Amino acid sequence: MSTPAGATVSTLSPASAAAAVAAQTGASSSVSSSSSVARQAVEGAASSSASSNAYSVQQTTLANGTVVREYLAPDGSVFGVAWNGQQMPDLSALLGTYFPQYVAGLKANRAAGRVRGPGVVEQSGLVVHSGGHMGAFSGQAWLPQALPAGVSAADIQ
Repeated sequence: MSTPAGATVSTLSPASAAAAVAAQTGASSSVSSSSSVARQAVEGAASSSASSNAYSVQQTTLANGTVVREYLAPDGSVFGVAWNGQQMPDLSALLGTYFPQYVAGLKANRAAGRVRGPGVVEQSGLVVHSGGHMGAFSGQAWLPQALPAGVSAADIQ
């Protein structure tokens, strides 16, 4: 995996990665067809990695301060993405080829009167939870069928 220009890379233990997520979210946050899609959207970013036997996490801080975490299976495929920060990331870049499916899901939910605010799409092949307010956005996206054994949707934060 290539590192964006100007980025710093460090390796974290899974426990350290979980602690970093908790610190970034205040105590408690897309899925791309290839992990390089998200990194192409990053300029002036900082990165770090965390891994376990079931998956690894590539964490990137975008130039605007938003933190994006890509969850990678042992074979390197991205099965989940999470983000949090003062600005929304470019979901079309994060979701890659899944973005049209996300948009169609949002339109269908809104047409049915099920969603008025945050972007929530829950389909058999794609789940996206995106929300927040000015200055505090977060979300997660994952491919249910691609979750490695022993990994649940709750692990994507």
